[in-house]
Amino acid sequence: MLEIQSPAPDFALQDGSGREVRLSDYRGKKVVLYFYPKDNTAGCSRQASEFQALSGELKALGAEVVGVSRDSVASHVRFAEKYGLTFELLSDPELKVIQEYGVWQEKKLYGKTSMGVVRTTYLIDEQGNIEKIWPKAKSATNPAEVLEYLKGAEQ
Repeated sequence: MLEIQSPAPDFALQDGSGREVRLSDYRGKKVVLYFYPKDNTAGCSRQASEFQALSGELKALGAEVVGVSRDSVASHVRFAEKYGLTFELLSDPELKVIQEYGVWQEKKLYGKTSMGVVRTTYLIDEQGNIEKIWPKAKSATNPAEVLEYLKGAEQ
C-alpha cells in the first residue's frame, strides 16, 4: 500500500465516454479516489449513492470524487445512469492502477480465498500527494468519513 505524504501515482484510464482521464488532470483540487469491487453490487451501489448524495458538499470543500473498478466502460455507463452518478467512474480492466495503488489483494469469503479489489479510498491533495487513506473502507460509512475529514481539515 502507498503511504501518506507520498506522491500519488499518476494514471490514464477511460471514463464512461471513452475519454482518457489522468489523475494529473485534477491538479489544484483535492481528489477522493475510491476503489471498489464491482458495479451494481449492494455495497458498491450504496457507497456510490452516498458519494453522490454528498458530492455537492465535497465539491464545496474543493474535492472531486473519482471511482475506479475493473468493470468495463459500458458497465460504468449503466451503473452511473441507474444511480444518477455525476462523478467520474474509471475503468481499469487490466488492473494496472488497481495494483499500483495496492488494492488488489487476497480476500476470504465463506472460507474461500480469492484475489479481488479491497474497497479503499485515497484522498489526494492539490499537489498530487496522498493526504489520507481509508483502507478496507466500509461502503455505508466511508463517504461520510471522507466528508467529516475534509470539514475538519478546513478549520
